Parts: sequence; structure tokens; C-alpha cells
Amino acid sequence: MPEFADDPCTLVSTRWLAERLKDPDLRILDASWYLPDTGRDGRAEYEAAHIPGAAFFDIDDISDHRSGLPHMAPPPEKFVSRLRAMGVGDGHRIVIYDGAGLFSAARVRWLFRLMGKEEVAVLDGGLPKWRAEGRPLTAEATPLRDRHLTVTPRRDMAVDATEVARAVKLGTHAIVDARASVRFEGGAPEPRAGLRSGHVPGSRNLFFRDLLRPDGTMRDEAGIRAAFAGAGVDLDRPVITTCGSGVTAAVLSLALERIGKTDHQLYDGSWSEWGMFPDLPVETGPAKDNLEG
Repeated sequence: MPEFADDPCTLVSTRWLAERLKDPDLRILDASWYLPDTGRDGRAEYEAAHIPGAAFFDIDDISDHRSGLPHMAPPPEKFVSRLRAMGVGDGHRIVIYDGAGLFSAARVRWLFRLMGKEEVAVLDGGLPKWRAEGRPLTAEATPLRDRHLTVTPRRDMAVDATEVARAVKLGTHAIVDARASVRFEGGAPEPRAGLRSGHVPGSRNLFFRDLLRPDGTMRDEAGIRAAFAGAGVDLDRPVITTCGSGVTAAVLSLALERIGKTDHQLYDGSWSEWGMFPDLPVETGPAKDNLEG
């Protein structure tokens, strides 16, 4: 199957990274994060074995703790402070990976893009592919030195519940949910207590793993377009991506960028917010067309 070309602004291969491990302007981040029911600990796994030179990006820590929602995008000043201490500065190229393959790394890339940073890529296939190929790993701590980092936040990359509700009412956007179909249709309880089951009215369901090949790498352009088309997503409209808590929605966002679609936004609160408020409408069952738009 044809491979995407390596692109340091979206997605790079394990070979691309291996050839550049010692580049002085490269910074590698391990963004491993898991749902509680997996029993996995991203930081503990990082400390046991990580790609040489990688620092650990804690999604739950580098978030907005003023919000009651999980790992919402952090204030710019907090993002800058944490990343500077991790040795990330202006002029660096960033490669992000995770222990699941292609999962939470996309969320961290989206955060960098939200902060206005362009040269940020996800490692295609992540740590599982790197490990399967016998590439180097280490348990040694990565030396970190404060660097100067500036950001230019982009408000246009995220939407809130009010903006999603407006899009639902007017039918202006294609809303795409990255959760598994059983959660989207309301056939299984949400992993977070207190949330209703179902989906945003008029939204379409494209499980994020349907964008991946069996080895965990992202499908080629034809495969991505086929996946969106199969989910009934109208790519002629602007897109809003959503999921359970804004993590796998970023996989959809990354896939859209890989096919050259730029008019998309991520619903940061996602179902953790929408499913919490009884005054926001909910649909269950398979996706339906929005009849109000």
C-alpha cells in the first residue's frame, strides 16, 4: 500500500525519526495517555522505556485545571511554562508519539497547533511500530534545559458547546464523532460517570481506528477519503471533530490535514461536556441527517 510522504508538519515515519535522532533542532515528546479502564500508566511506561531524547508530556497536567472537564486545553502561559522546562523552544521541530500507536499523540500535536506552532508531527505507528522494528529505546532520564518559547494562540482551531449547538441548529458544519459506534449510538455507558449516552444531533460517526491500517499507521489519502465518505461526512462543509474528551477527535483532525482540508475545528469539551448538560439535545441510534439545517 502506498505510504504518505513524511511531513514534519503532520506525520513522519519511524525511519524518518531514526535518521534524525541526533539532530540538534529536534525535540521528541512521549504523549502516552490511556483511559482508566486500560490499567496502563503512561508516565510509568515512559520511565521504563522511551525513545532516546524524549521528554514526557503529561496531558492531564498540561491542561486547564480551572475547568471541571478532563484535560481541556491549557492557558497559553501554562503551556509555555511547562514546555520551556521540557527543553522545547522556538525553532525546534517537534515529533510526538504515544504507546498506543496513533492515539493521544494527535491530541498533543493539536495543542501545539492551537498555540500557533507549525513544525509539529506525530510519529506514524508510534512506539509499537518503533519497538517492533527493533529501534533504540532507553530508560535513562533525558537531560532538560529551559528554552525560550513563544506562542501565538489560534482561537479558530477550537469550538465550545455554544458554537456546536449553533452549528447543529443551522446545519453549517459536518460534525464527526471519533468514538466507537456502540458509544455513539448510546448502546454502552460512557466511561465517565454522570454522562448521558448518545451523540450530538446530526453528527456522523467515524471511529478513529477506521483511519488506521492494521499496523497502526494512518491510511493513505484514498483510504482516508473513503473512511470519511463511508461515514457520510460531507467534506465540502467545514468540519467539527468530537469524541469523548477531545483526544481521539484530534486523530480525525490530523487525518483531515493529511488530505489537505484546513477548515476544521475540534470541540474541546466533546462528550464530557455535551453529555453532562440536560438542556443540550442528544440523539441515540445510528447517525441521522440534521433536519433543521
